[in-house]
Amino acid sequence: MRDPHSVLIRPVVSEKSYRLMDDNVYVFVIDPQATKVDVRHAVERAFGVHVTNVNTLNRKGKSKRNRKGGGMGHRPDTKRAIVTLAPGDSIDLFES
Repeated sequence: MRDPHSVLIRPVVSEKSYRLMDDNVYVFVIDPQATKVDVRHAVERAFGVHVTNVNTLNRKGKSKRNRKGGGMGHRPDTKRAIVTLAPGDSIDLFES
């Protein structure tokens, strides 16, 4: 079993992810080699909740123009996991 902190890199902070938190759905940037089973075990071990569903997606990084050099740059590719929790469970991601 992999360490949860090596699988889950960071939560996604966006308007859509905040809206999904009301429905017990959380979005994380994960390790590109992580599988759905790895993500399920990592979330359950790290936060002490029960996961009902995991969806993953690979996002290709955008090509961006470099203004000074005149060439093209590239943002990194990322892999994301959309994790659905059991009713009654929640994760306090942004509590201090």
